[in-house]
Amino acid sequence: MFFEWIRTIIVLPGTVLVFLPSLALYLADYRWEFNSIPLFAAGIVLLCAGLSLAAWTMWLFGKKGRGTPAPWSPPKKLVIEGPYRHVRNPMITSVLLMLVAEALLLNSWLPMGVFALFFGGNMLYFPFVEEKGLEKRFGQDYLAYKREVPRWLPRMTPFKPPPDHAGDDD
Repeated sequence: MFFEWIRTIIVLPGTVLVFLPSLALYLADYRWEFNSIPLFAAGIVLLCAGLSLAAWTMWLFGKKGRGTPAPWSPPKKLVIEGPYRHVRNPMITSVLLMLVAEALLLNSWLPMGVFALFFGGNMLYFPFVEEKGLEKRFGQDYLAYKREVPRWLPRMTPFKPPPDHAGDDD
């Protein structure tokens, strides 16, 4: 399972956070210039927040969901804990936070282009592909969760799964 996680990290966030921004910066003949201490500090804070959220959500997928974020090794159980009680796609949020952090740390708007492509792609992928698959795999549990928890903007109060939620038994 360890190598499955390594592959998942390299292929999924690695492509969006390293390969695509690097390619964009290379093609634009980017040269780093320091911008300002407040923007750099904001980049560090967003990077730490994004990395923390990514680690937390990935840990939940492994421990509670018994799978990975990758479509080739998805969770076997529906995860409705931690940040998933507030928003359905906190992993995407973590990547978006890190892309904004890259833009601030690199003093370049190019990572924001990757942000726009990534978010735009996910706005299509999630409702038309991902959620359809989750509905088939997790049935009524997912449909109830989907009705109560927003896709992108977090709800203020945490969602409380029904007591008979199948994903809570260990």
